[in-house]
Amino acid sequence: MTDLKRTPLYDLHVSLGAKMVPFAGYEMPVQYKLGVMKEHLHCRAAAGLFDVSHMGQVILRSDDPERARAALERLIPQDVLGLAEGRQRYGFFTNDAGGIEDDLMFANRGDHLFVVVNAACKEADVARMRAALEPEVTVKLLENRALLALQGPKAEVVLAAHHPAVAKMRFMDVATVPLAGAECWVSRSGYTGEDGYEISVPVAAATEVADALLAHEDVEAIGLGARDSLRLEAGLCLYGHDIDAETSPVEAALTWGIQKVRRSGGLRAGGFPGAARILKEITEGATPKRVGLQPEGRAPMREGTVLFASETAAEPVGVVTSGGFGPTVNAPVAMGYVHADNADVGAALFGEVRGKRLPVTVASLPFVAAGFKR
Repeated sequence: MTDLKRTPLYDLHVSLGAKMVPFAGYEMPVQYKLGVMKEHLHCRAAAGLFDVSHMGQVILRSDDPERARAALERLIPQDVLGLAEGRQRYGFFTNDAGGIEDDLMFANRGDHLFVVVNAACKEADVARMRAALEPEVTVKLLENRALLALQGPKAEVVLAAHHPAVAKMRFMDVATVPLAGAECWVSRSGYTGEDGYEISVPVAAATEVADALLAHEDVEAIGLGARDSLRLEAGLCLYGHDIDAETSPVEAALTWGIQKVRRSGGLRAGGFPGAARILKEITEGATPKRVGLQPEGRAPMREGTVLFASETAAEPVGVVTSGGFGPTVNAPVAMGYVHADNADVGAALFGEVRGKRLPVTVASLPFVAAGFKR
C-alpha cells in the first residue's frame, strides 16, 4: 500500500488496532478490534466515530455570494439559491446524458458555499467545477482540514458535552463550533441513517478532537465495513455501485433530492446537465428502478447477483448493486435495479447465486427507520 495516501488520523487508527485496507486511493480502517458486527450495532445503540477525511472538502467563493450559488445551480439539479444560510442540502452532479457523475453535500455558509464530494471522484469534481465556474467563482480544494463523522443516538449528548449549542441544531443545520480548542465546521448530518454530526477539523487538531470524542464511554471507532452495512440498512446509495454516470436520479429513486423549483413548471426549471432526460423521467417514469431487496434465508446476495422473475425465466429483470448482512435487522439486505414491471414492494424474484436461483422479495426502503432530528 506504499502508493496510497493516508489521512491525518492514520497513526490513531493503527494505535487502535485497525485493519487497514486500500479504499479510494487511501489506506483506510475497515474495522477495529470490536469487528464489523459489533461496531455496527454499537453505532445503532450509542455513538460511533468515523474518519471520512479522504473525502473532498471544497470552498466555492465569489465577490457576490448569490452569484456563486447561481453558478453551482448550473451544474446540479438542486435549489442552491433557495438554501438558507446555515443550512445544508444533498445534491449530485449530472452529465449531459442525465447520469450521475457524483453525489455530494453542499452548505450555505454565508459568504461562501462548502461542498463535500466523494473521495474517488474529488479530482474530477474539482476539475468540473473549475472548468464551469472559474473565474466567476473561486474553487478551492481544502488540504488542511480533516473530516470526522460522529453517528448514533447518543451523538448529541457526546458532542454537546464539548459545546452545548450543537444540541439545538436540526438535521442539515451547519455551524462553526469550537471543539477541543479547534474551530470546527459542524453539520447535523451523516450517512448511517442515524442522528449525528459531520465535523470538519483543522488537520493540526484532528487527532486531539478525535481523542476527545473517543474518550467518552459511549463512543467507539467505526471502520468502513460497518459504515457500508449501516448505509445499506438505511437505503443510502454508494457512488460507483448503486449510482454512476449512466444512472439517472429518477432510476435511482433520488427525485426527492430535486426540489420543485428546478422541476418542470418551477421558477428555475432545468438549466442543468441532462435536464431534458431527467425532467421527462420525473413526469413519465423510468426503467429500471432502484429498490430494496430482502433475500430469503440467511445468505446475503452480493453486488452483481442477477435477478430473474422466476426460477426458469431466460431473461434477467435486474441486478443487485449492494448486498450484505444487516446486523440490525438480523437478516440479509440488498439494493438493486429491477424493471419497473417487477418493482412493486412484495414482488417475488429470484437471484442467481453460484448457479442456483434463490428467492428474494422486493422490499421498501429503508430497512431501518432514519433517526434524524428534524
